[in-house]
Amino acid sequence: MITYNGSDLILAPLAGFGDSGMRSLCFGYGAGLCYTEMVSAKGLYYGNENTAELLKVGKDEKHTGVQLFGSDPEITEEVAGYEELKNFPVIDLNCGCPVPKVYKNGDGSALMKNPELIEKMVKGIKRAAGERLVTVKMRKGVEGKTNVKECALAAQEGGADMVTVHGRTREQMYSGGVDYDIIAEIKSILKIPLCGNGDVFDRRSYLRMKETGADYVMVARGAIGRPYVFAEIKGENPEYSVAELIKKHIEYIRFLPERTIVGTMKKQIAAYVKGIPGQKKIKEKVFAAETLEKLYATIELIGR
Repeated sequence: MITYNGSDLILAPLAGFGDSGMRSLCFGYGAGLCYTEMVSAKGLYYGNENTAELLKVGKDEKHTGVQLFGSDPEITEEVAGYEELKNFPVIDLNCGCPVPKVYKNGDGSALMKNPELIEKMVKGIKRAAGERLVTVKMRKGVEGKTNVKECALAAQEGGADMVTVHGRTREQMYSGGVDYDIIAEIKSILKIPLCGNGDVFDRRSYLRMKETGADYVMVARGAIGRPYVFAEIKGENPEYSVAELIKKHIEYIRFLPERTIVGTMKKQIAAYVKGIPGQKKIKEKVFAAETLEKLYATIELIGR
């Protein structure tokens, strides 16, 4: 099993949001696997401290995978064998990030222009990973070409244990409809598990994704500010308090410096309070806060 405890639900690598606190909460509500934010292979290779920060895992995380991005097969293979990555049971290769600064460097979804390179990189990571699982996340296609079939087969040939397909092209970013047919087609040709990704926000959209035959379903934007979405997808009716969720999130990342916690939680809290009464005032106070004490004082305003 790719996931923990029999769950077929996976939290996507979410840049800027998928910290240890969010992951811990998602596990608590039923996620079977949570990925770190995407981690630069070159950043690790050259000893970047900010990159290393992304590898910190909390005590309540049950089954966390690390996602690497890069385009140098020698560097990704070496990094995959680093001691810092030994505690991650799953290593994911990012072949799907559409962000311009990542794409222009030849990383992320730019790898889809060269299926042979994907195969080579997966083989290298697999060699370094040993008994750990290797997964690959990609999109429908890039630069007008729907070439996910070639890329998925290349990943499988390289030894990948699972492929995740986001049913949009790189150029679509996060707009337009998800192509469920292409996800179903990739499922039909692979001998390894497939994870479907794209617009999963609730149980209804989860069930639609499962119609493709996907073995696993990845939740991305649907979990930002809503870690309880995993319980809702499972058909449960979770009870929660937004203020208490935020406090738990903070407690989960207490091992970080106060300045880092405050900076991280500003955007997290903005997501948590979206749609609730008085959100504008709360956000203003949150973004003005410079200490945890002031942040907690603002949290007390939620629900009043």
